[in-house]
Amino acid sequence: MEKYRKIFEPLQIKRMTLKNRVVMPPMGTNFANLDGTFNRDHLSYYEQRAKGGVGLITLENVCVDYPMGTNGTTQLRIDNEQYVPGLWTFNELMHSYGACTSVQINHAGASAYGLRLEGKQAVSSSDIPSKKGNPAPRSLTTEEIYHIVKKYGEAANRGQRAGFDCVEIHAGHSYLISQFLSPLYNKRTDEFGGTPENRARFAKLVVEEVRKQVGPFFPISLRFSADECLEGGNSLDDTLELLEYFVEEVDILNVSAALNDSIQFQIDQINLADGWRSYMAKKVKEKFGKVTVTSGNIRSPKIANEILENGDADLLAMGRGLIAEPNWVNKVQDGKEYLLRKCISCNIGCADHRIAKSRPIRCTVNPDVINEEAYKQDKVNNPINMIVIGGGTAGLEAATTAAEVGVNVTLYEEKNYLGGLACEIARLPDKRRIQDFVDYLEARANELDNLVIHTNKRFELEDLEDKSIDIIVNATGATPLLPPIKGLHEQLAKPNRRVFSIFDLLHNMSDFQETKGKDVVVIGGGAVGLDVVEYYAERGANSVSIVELQSEIGKDLDLITKISMFDMMEKHHVKQFTSSALVEVCDNHFVIESNQEKMTLPFDLGFVCLGMKAEAPLVEMLTEYSLQNDVVVKNIGDSKLARRIIEGTREGRDILKDIEKIDLKKSARKKVTS
Repeated sequence: MEKYRKIFEPLQIKRMTLKNRVVMPPMGTNFANLDGTFNRDHLSYYEQRAKGGVGLITLENVCVDYPMGTNGTTQLRIDNEQYVPGLWTFNELMHSYGACTSVQINHAGASAYGLRLEGKQAVSSSDIPSKKGNPAPRSLTTEEIYHIVKKYGEAANRGQRAGFDCVEIHAGHSYLISQFLSPLYNKRTDEFGGTPENRARFAKLVVEEVRKQVGPFFPISLRFSADECLEGGNSLDDTLELLEYFVEEVDILNVSAALNDSIQFQIDQINLADGWRSYMAKKVKEKFGKVTVTSGNIRSPKIANEILENGDADLLAMGRGLIAEPNWVNKVQDGKEYLLRKCISCNIGCADHRIAKSRPIRCTVNPDVINEEAYKQDKVNNPINMIVIGGGTAGLEAATTAAEVGVNVTLYEEKNYLGGLACEIARLPDKRRIQDFVDYLEARANELDNLVIHTNKRFELEDLEDKSIDIIVNATGATPLLPPIKGLHEQLAKPNRRVFSIFDLLHNMSDFQETKGKDVVVIGGGAVGLDVVEYYAERGANSVSIVELQSEIGKDLDLITKISMFDMMEKHHVKQFTSSALVEVCDNHFVIESNQEKMTLPFDLGFVCLGMKAEAPLVEMLTEYSLQNDVVVKNIGDSKLARRIIEGTREGRDILKDIEKIDLKKSARKKVTS
């Protein structure tokens, strides 16, 4: 605690006293019931973060005006009295762990979820969609604007009566207030459009109405996009001017960034530095002297503490970081920083699940965001022995999970390091955060006396001799997909070559440091190919081209990564060839075919990145062994099907179901013999 003293300093804001400086910001979950109420999973999810030591928990944005103001597939509501009891129950639970609470009240405006509008057109400041490709909204009338202002005030009053310690007004991220503040959306010519003062008028009315409804002693927070990160949008200086018109009654300034079309700077892409937005918060704090919140990939306690010590902000908002690690505060406070399960900013289970796929949120590195470590309470009742083959992230998750419930586990990894493909991808500078997950899994494994790990040891069937094994987990990973394309295998076999696979790059990064002036061609527009494109484009290659068989590059990427990759390709003028097939590989050029026409793409360096395929050479042998010896065999992760880390992590945790069956079976046998 003394090491990071500033993080744990209390802070009083009017009549609310926070026990530390860590804030859980509002993040949509898609957990709510369709009627806008809580359910057990929803409450449990928040409970884990309160139990983990967070000082202030801000409930995800809650609808103030149904259905026109809805956001997300499912969303909590606060637009009438029926929702007060459920919100009161939420606050009782959070307060029981010493956490203060805030509720973010919001009207989505043009960002309203289409299927929930019951056939009505969305509303906004003007008729500009809040996102490229979205339907156009209609402009609100003056009468409607004042009606919505009242809705915000009523919602704030309900939140106060429901037991919240604070209310937060959402004025950023392309929601309704943001749609009035931003010149990209607001094209009005009346008193609510044009000049900064006029564009700020709606926000000013909302803040004043909220203050009227909650009284002088109740904290009001305002979340806003300090820099909209789009040409023609509000810059940081523009926002500082806008805030002058409505900041007086606000107590907490929650400094965020970006709009829908720059979402990679709102839900931060993987390669943005820890606390990268803190300079924005510092400017806001210096100008207005109010309590200020910063956010942006904050994972490291050291950097978190430095932000506070430097006076850049007063509070630290850790969103996805607390999805990944609900116990961030407690672990840092207890000196267990090495056991932090840091968010790797992959944006797959959280942002992509919720925004792009209308699923409930999940997490790549945390396979149970709802119940966290509840499984550890259910120890096995009988001796159970498990072998894990492969020390990648799926194998390590299975091994540590099993050992934590009392299973005796032995893991074999033929390489001299753990982490598998995740460790290798993390060698790319822009993907270095992935190594944090590998480090966490290794630290977790080192805590377990009943988990033995052999590296530099290839598993052989003889390793099962004289052992009573109950379950074998195969997690041998994946290998690059290299089809029998003319010239490909011949070129890859040459000692002095210009054609490479992804593993050539990852296993020998020191040989690929020379990037400037190179002409690079990458075959394959999936995640792996785009990683190579990013590596060379960001590091001064003369030209970079990417070739994809399908009609779309990055088709299966998560929303944030896809947007950031396209932004990167546009910035560096990457040539894109879609609906194009590789037909021949030569020593200094590829031959591709598109619309029955062939084309030659010359290169200094050519990479063939056509994806990965499962590598499970032992499964057939293990299956036969299991039938003869009554042993359970599970094939998980990429050795089952080449996918992403999130699927392997989930399958690693799911090993608990097989362990439970084995344990029950052994207990039943005991009863019979006794």
